[in-house]
Amino acid sequence: MTTDTAPSWLLQSQAGLCPCGCIGRRKKGGFVEKTISGASGLLRQAMFSEDMAARPGLLQRIEPRLKLLGILGLLMAAALVQHIEILLALYALTLVLAAASRLSLSFFIKRVWLFIPIFTGVIVLPATFSFITPGEIVVPFGTWFGHPVGMTSQGLTSAGLIVSRVAVSISLVVLLTLSTPWNRLLGALRSLAVPRMFVLVLAMTYRYVFHLLGSVTDMYVARRARTVGVQSDVTSGRAFVAASAGALFGKSHALAEEVHMAMLARGYNGNVRTLTPAKVTPRDVAWLAGSALIAVCVIGADLALR
Repeated sequence: MTTDTAPSWLLQSQAGLCPCGCIGRRKKGGFVEKTISGASGLLRQAMFSEDMAARPGLLQRIEPRLKLLGILGLLMAAALVQHIEILLALYALTLVLAAASRLSLSFFIKRVWLFIPIFTGVIVLPATFSFITPGEIVVPFGTWFGHPVGMTSQGLTSAGLIVSRVAVSISLVVLLTLSTPWNRLLGALRSLAVPRMFVLVLAMTYRYVFHLLGSVTDMYVARRARTVGVQSDVTSGRAFVAASAGALFGKSHALAEEVHMAMLARGYNGNVRTLTPAKVTPRDVAWLAGSALIAVCVIGADLALR
């Protein structure tokens, strides 16, 4: 299209919106749009995780079965530790492994600390107060009916122990999932005698969630493309959710049947097959031996501190 055939409104320049709002304000998206954006972000994050699993890092080179066994050993050691100092050292080890695996430390830390440890901290917060966990008050809040109230040393120690243990456990699991492709991780679970039904449910859930998110995104984009005029975000959003809930339920049920039949048609019987054959190398054996040694040293150091 040339300037001679283009309409005049397309050739007219318009002033952009200024961040200060002096020549207009951007309209904030509604709750439906934010939810769809979050779903799209989840899809992008999953694809980014697959890219990280393909990087030539330390953990990416380890055979998935031995990698899983090593992570399980470290998880058991973290569950038995009773001292925060040792858990912090173990968490520092996860950061070293993440850096050696060429994972973004900022992304790794955000993924670990963004929700679950903070949520755990909120849950254990009441246990830090003296009326829940009696002990030596280190953060006084005054008196209640003549009794001093505040945070006790014993309560803070217990809360810190729980939060640090959760953080270490999640860090180890995130290391495993970010450094291992999903199909190879499922194959490792199946080869370690994990029940076939459990692996089948995991495989179906993983694929089905992304298909369902894609269907929701397509429905919302189609609605926006057919919407004319300005509508209230809250009103139109509620109407969209109410009208599409039944259609989405029917579509999801049919989609689940199609996904399962497609998997059966391709020979899936609960055993995951990968294109890359499983091969144990001396590096994998060294990883397993090193993980076992670290777990033993962590438990031994914890027993010595008691």
